[in-house]
Amino acid sequence: MSHLVVRQLLIDLETPIAVRWNGGDAFTSAFMNALSMSFPVGEQFFIDSLRHAQKELSPEQQSQFADELKGFIGQEATHRRLHQLFNLHLENQGMVNHWAPRALKRIAKVEPMNVRHAVAATAATEHFTAVLAQWLLSNPAFLAQAEPRLQTLWHWHASEESEHRCTAFDMYKALNGNEQWRLQWMRLTTWYLLSDLLRQTVNNLWHDGSLFKFSTWRSAWVFLLAKQGLFRSSYAMWRRYFRPDFHPQQDDDSLSQAWLQNHENAYARVGSTT
Repeated sequence: MSHLVVRQLLIDLETPIAVRWNGGDAFTSAFMNALSMSFPVGEQFFIDSLRHAQKELSPEQQSQFADELKGFIGQEATHRRLHQLFNLHLENQGMVNHWAPRALKRIAKVEPMNVRHAVAATAATEHFTAVLAQWLLSNPAFLAQAEPRLQTLWHWHASEESEHRCTAFDMYKALNGNEQWRLQWMRLTTWYLLSDLLRQTVNNLWHDGSLFKFSTWRSAWVFLLAKQGLFRSSYAMWRRYFRPDFHPQQDDDSLSQAWLQNHENAYARVGSTT
């Protein structure tokens, strides 16, 4: 079982943020804003999925997961709350969150299914967030021109996603989840996440007034598809999920551990699992 600490981030999210808060770059700001728009609904789905799944475990398994699940829920609830504050600034800038309503409709279709489906979807999405976290922490220059408080927000979130990357996967295995559905949910998650992310990013750029500018799409190419770009350099890590012997623990989390250790002044410990 993983050791998870719930942390209260000590940053100001009341002060408004700039429209192009990532160093004035329209595309990367819009892309990260789109991700943030998905988090409150997504984090709540993860929490609910694992809470319900725990009830399907044997008493012994429930005991084994109890502390880790408490830490997982605490971390995800904190992510949800802080990104709600972040998203309020986006609303005040005129951004419209189209992703969250679509996600809620899909969640409503999954909830009546066997709980293993929700846990499999959670595990797949958690792998995506771990992939993104690894890229963010490996490329500190990406947020170097953002305000320090926003650098802290995203690097903290990335570090905790890496820290609890095993929880949903382990619970799916404990539920004797079907391997075929584990892979199928990754395929479905990949399609929905990437298509929704693109649609919301485009919508954000439309509101920003930069959708049809050459500089916007030049930035997109470099950020996503250059040699060290997000999609190109992260593909191998994403693809590992399809290996029969895959486990999230196989992915290196030294960068997240280092960030949390080196930035203890950025947060207060609320609680931990032992």
